[in-house]
Amino acid sequence: MRTRPRRTAVLVIPFALVLAACGGGAEEQDGAGSPEVAPSAQAPEASEQAAPPETAEDFLDLAEKAMAEESAWSFSVKGEEGLTHQGQKSAATYEGTVRRAVGRAALHTQGVSTSSKGKKRTEELYLVGEAGYLKEGTADWKAVSPADPEMRNKADDPIGVVEEFRIYAQAAGGDVEVTGADGGGTVELRVTSGEQKLSAVQQRAWAKKAKREFEPTAEQLRAAGVPVADGQLTLSGLEEVLVLDAKTYRIKSHRFEFGFLIPYSGGDMTFEQQVTEANQGPYDGKIELPAGVR
Repeated sequence: MRTRPRRTAVLVIPFALVLAACGGGAEEQDGAGSPEVAPSAQAPEASEQAAPPETAEDFLDLAEKAMAEESAWSFSVKGEEGLTHQGQKSAATYEGTVRRAVGRAALHTQGVSTSSKGKKRTEELYLVGEAGYLKEGTADWKAVSPADPEMRNKADDPIGVVEEFRIYAQAAGGDVEVTGADGGGTVELRVTSGEQKLSAVQQRAWAKKAKREFEPTAEQLRAAGVPVADGQLTLSGLEEVLVLDAKTYRIKSHRFEFGFLIPYSGGDMTFEQQVTEANQGPYDGKIELPAGVR
């Protein structure tokens, strides 16, 4: 089992600032008061104003703009994953923080993972532009590539989930359900799947994400002599939820959980993972590579 139990999506292209403002007034004429406003220049009728968001993509557009109002954000992260076979479970938990810049590719995560036996390990990761550096435990900083699949799994990107949900929403038939919650205080965008063969949904973006998250464990199982083939895997269930503030449309939290059933020795091994990220608010500090590696 990995001792680092959580993984999320690749750092996406930074959001562009799309809000603009403009204003102006009518010039005064000599010897006359303010001119009458022509009907075409009057304020638009209420019916002509922007319609309230209804679809998943409407809410995602507003979330993108809302998160771009700050230069960076801080999120708390909690995760857990486990592998169970014949009643015996090997598990690990993770707690940490991720800071994500807006307008440039810069992300910093740090946290502590704890195995089911109580063993702890610290981990810190910087991804800035095309450069990346990872520090595990007391080891020195190690150069890594942000494009490496393993780094993609390590890089919590709570803002990048907006683009992931956009892909879900644009899938044939649409995969995202939009509901209100907390008495109207929040809006939830949700993707769910019940138990089904991975082969039946392997082209869905959320299934590919779950498979990528599981792959490091699959590699360890293969190394231990357990045959893990995609065609034999069963997705035991999946739920991903993006929660937005209903007034500001800022991200409040994101949760991703799923499981796989792996046939082995006449039964199934069960893999489960859950990751939750909660918005702690704007971050005013700098996100740049560690001093020793710049």
